[in-house]
Amino acid sequence: MDNGFTITVEFRGSECSFEGQVLPMGYTHKICVFINNLEVMYEPDEERNYRALLNEADQSKVRQADMELIALVGNAIAAVR
Repeated sequence: MDNGFTITVEFRGSECSFEGQVLPMGYTHKICVFINNLEVMYEPDEERNYRALLNEADQSKVRQADMELIALVGNAIAAVR
């Protein structure tokens, strides 16, 4: 079973596409998306909103533009459900 997908968002006047993958985890799931060479994991919280998680090594590399993209991708993922 292929859990891969492409998600497209509008960012600063242009379309940006990112590859993602759904990772089933017991009764829940995580969604892994690579955004500007950063591995971002999205997971549903208690209110069924998606929060983004970055590993510690990547946290120091995040720029403001990356944060905006991470939020846009999270909103696009939430809109699908």
